[in-house]
Amino acid sequence: MQRSDFSYNLPHHLIAHYPAKSRSGSRMLCLDGVTGLLEDRMFSELPELVHPGDLLVLNDTRVIPARLFGFKETGGKVEILLERILGDRKILAQIRASKFPRPGSTIRIGDRVDFEIASRSEDMYVLINRSNQPTMEVLEQYGHMPLPPYIQREDDKLDRGRYQTVYANEPGAVAAPTAGLHFTEGLLQRLQDQGIALAFVTLHVGAGTFQPVRTENIEAHKMHAEVMQISEQVCQKVTDTRRRGGRVIAVGTTSVRCLETAAASGELTPFCGDTAIFIYPGFKFRVVDALITNFHLPESTLLMLVCAFAGHENILHAYTHAIAQEYRFYSYGDVMFMTRKINGGGIA
Repeated sequence: MQRSDFSYNLPHHLIAHYPAKSRSGSRMLCLDGVTGLLEDRMFSELPELVHPGDLLVLNDTRVIPARLFGFKETGGKVEILLERILGDRKILAQIRASKFPRPGSTIRIGDRVDFEIASRSEDMYVLINRSNQPTMEVLEQYGHMPLPPYIQREDDKLDRGRYQTVYANEPGAVAAPTAGLHFTEGLLQRLQDQGIALAFVTLHVGAGTFQPVRTENIEAHKMHAEVMQISEQVCQKVTDTRRRGGRVIAVGTTSVRCLETAAASGELTPFCGDTAIFIYPGFKFRVVDALITNFHLPESTLLMLVCAFAGHENILHAYTHAIAQEYRFYSYGDVMFMTRKINGGGIA
């Protein structure tokens, strides 16, 4: 398929620059992947769509304040967007500056924190923290929440809480697993009281999630790698769900990528490491039966994933409906609940 097959026109005013007043106050567009039928609902009605015995799989990564602003030795302004923490003193990051800094030069953050440029590979830099402060302390003191580029405002105190899921536990993401932003602790408890099981995986979302697909033939696109982990306990919960006839419902595309990476051999097994899985139409899903996800950018790998899951025609029809009904789009926007287009092919 071609990149242009995943294009649509979105009026700018439908991009959500701030979250809804309450987490569960978002609208929810429901899509039956088999029939293509649509239904407009509210996210607070999610308990009506799930059944006792179902399993919700959520990504418990925690967004870190990964955007730093500093100065080169020459006085020029520099923006650092952390991609991954490589160790106590070493980070992988993108750098934005009028002229790219050379290896061996330093960037000053605040009054006394220096990062030395160790090396560069394409658009990524390895930086060494030469200060006495641990890197996480530097980020907490000087860092800004890394809002997506389509949110055209500076981050503020609101984002420290709202650009984070209520169950965020493992620091490391530089972008939020946004489907999870709609859940409250009360809603999660209500679901559990209803007989819905919960399982937590970890995928640290990288800045590459916002990188566009540049090749017209989507199969030529190279995905960025992200760190993920799925435990034996989660694998067992999936097995137990299958045995009792329940559905595996992924909360967000990151949870889908975790589960399908760990089941790539045909059997779901524990996994800890990098994943660069690219899911597009034609992909054979082995684990996920239903998906909760926000609306995604045109021609993005995330839109390709949901088209693979619920059907290309179904998704583009749903997006046309959402635009006509003025749903709010992207990270702080509204949400979809969709079931898989083709059943079968899953793991036992």
